[in-house]
Amino acid sequence: MAVHSITKRHLIKEFPLPDNDLINHVLPKELILRAFSFLDVVALCRCAQVCKFWNVLALDGSNWQRVKLFDFQTDVTDHVVLNLASRCRGFLRLLSLRGCRGVNDATIMYFAKECRLIEELILQGCSRITDRSVAQLSWGCSKLRLLDLSEGPDISDRGCEALGAGCRNLRYLNLSWCVQISSAGIKHICTNCRYLHTLVVKGCARLDNEAAVAVGENSACLQKLNLSHCVNISDSGMTRVAEGCPYLEHLCLSGCREITNVTLQQLGKHCQQLRTLEVAECSQLRDQGFLALCENCRDLQRLDLEECVQITDHTLTYLAGGCPDLQQLTLSHCELITDNGILSLIGSYSTSDQFSVLELDNCPLVTDHSVERLWQLRSLRRVELYDCSQVSRSAIYRLEGQLPDLEVHAYFAPNVQPEGTDNSRSRTCRCCVIL
Repeated sequence: MAVHSITKRHLIKEFPLPDNDLINHVLPKELILRAFSFLDVVALCRCAQVCKFWNVLALDGSNWQRVKLFDFQTDVTDHVVLNLASRCRGFLRLLSLRGCRGVNDATIMYFAKECRLIEELILQGCSRITDRSVAQLSWGCSKLRLLDLSEGPDISDRGCEALGAGCRNLRYLNLSWCVQISSAGIKHICTNCRYLHTLVVKGCARLDNEAAVAVGENSACLQKLNLSHCVNISDSGMTRVAEGCPYLEHLCLSGCREITNVTLQQLGKHCQQLRTLEVAECSQLRDQGFLALCENCRDLQRLDLEECVQITDHTLTYLAGGCPDLQQLTLSHCELITDNGILSLIGSYSTSDQFSVLELDNCPLVTDHSVERLWQLRSLRRVELYDCSQVSRSAIYRLEGQLPDLEVHAYFAPNVQPEGTDNSRSRTCRCCVIL
């Protein structure tokens, strides 16, 4: 203790600092910079207000390599982004402006000139940017590997053409809800960006089978593809995707109502590494398609079959026998599923330590008989039973007693007494009485 006190007095005598900033003299600047490099945007801004020395260090470009302004503030003005670009320049590697609706073309054009080494750029919801911004990015930011332009209403095929010409190193591209983009734009991208492993075009309703063919012919490295609600995609396009993308692991076709068992059969034949398949609202799918899928795609972990109204217990039997690694299964609004199908799942996955989510909303043929046995799925963490009319409260209580860590989501309509059975109070509201 004595040694510590002497040392402290010695340091104070050696560095007589009226503002008590002893740390600035004891620690080298490089060490303080290193400590600041672990801080987020909010913490750096707070440090910048401590003193002039910390202001210089906290705002040093080397500390601002990964900036997510959405986590800090969404009403970001152009002035903030321009200052950030000027300060960071070649240091910046990731910038997220998600939801920053004040950002426009002029801002992005200046940013592209200053931050040429940017690798990941997220512009989701920046609704004021247009093809001009995309063209500038393709010209100035050729090292881009991840680009999110989702919810860009003014981005069209011309922007896609510019991306294909200038950003050939893209690995991840999100164009969800860019409603002006057609199959021609996707063809420009796939033809030139041959290293894409993730393509998300959710809600791009103008895409048709030509887009799917372009993906299949040019994107052999693709691992994740989201075509949700691309309503013009059908079996012929998906056959080309399956044939040309053998490494596909994640596929979303929810809302693509034109696909049939042919698509499932082609996926089972060519995409045997598939782990996630979402086909909600694909009402033409039947049991035989899932038989072909389950026989070959044995690594399936997540399957969304919501509103696949023609499937029966046979599909669940195929899953139980062919997909041992299944973790999440959605069967909402599959009205032909009965207790027998659920019991098949229980018999197969009772020893699994991975099966964790089961969604059974609006399955009217599921009853207490199978729900009470769900406790055998020891890894189950969440089950949804909304509007399962034959499932009782008592069955759910017994299930929760067996699995105390289980989240059960269910809804029971309140008991409403039939009109006319209780004469103690008037059935007419007060306003009607007055009128």
